[in-house]
Amino acid sequence: MKFLVVCRRELRSYFSSYIAYILLAVFLLLSGYFFYSDLIFFILFGGYILPTGLWQYVFLDMRLCALLVLPLLTMRLFAEEKKLGTIELLWTYPVRDGEIVMGKFLACWIFFLTMLLPTAINPLIFYHFYQFAIGPLLAAYLGIFLLGTAFIACGVFISSLTENQVVSAMATYGILVFFWFLTWNEEVADERIVHVLLRLSLFDHFYNFSRGVIDTRDVAFFALFVSLFLFLTLESLGVRKWRGVR
Repeated sequence: MKFLVVCRRELRSYFSSYIAYILLAVFLLLSGYFFYSDLIFFILFGGYILPTGLWQYVFLDMRLCALLVLPLLTMRLFAEEKKLGTIELLWTYPVRDGEIVMGKFLACWIFFLTMLLPTAINPLIFYHFYQFAIGPLLAAYLGIFLLGTAFIACGVFISSLTENQVVSAMATYGILVFFWFLTWNEEVADERIVHVLLRLSLFDHFYNFSRGVIDTRDVAFFALFVSLFLFLTLESLGVRKWRGVR
């Protein structure tokens, strides 16, 4: 359970940093604004029929909030340690690479939950005035949870490759935007190629959740995506052994 020690260390670092609170405030302000604006739009043009897409509007906007904030949250995980030289000290402790990766990933994941949970206040207040089916809302929250977890895993890997936090954040943005735009030019590609690209697109797999549909194939995709990037992070840290660094 040594990864919990690393996790607590990272959480202390997050909650002692004003940057983390700024990111938390930005995420909550943006998600609150999108909920309000989408609700007003839906009331004016949607005829109060919630199943036709209110949560789809809200959570498709919330994915943008996660895309904006999470790379800034993960950029420091390994990059800062490398720049300050504390990564060398960390490697002298009786902690395996897997425990270091899991501890840092878990800390960032917990902070993401800290950002995500307060957003449930808006639907709860709305439910007080207009009772709606809870199932589609829970499915959408599961989707944004899985999507955010995938963002974090990607950010952890990129942070392990560099000691520059800005480079880490920008490279993470680049990869995530690539997975977003992957299927935007489907008209110029063969149908079989488009079918493969759809299977690789993070945001297309999230789309079903935003509509209140839970597909086990989408859940499996996110689980494999997270596992792949955590494995790549382990391999990235393992490079030092080839260089003779212990």
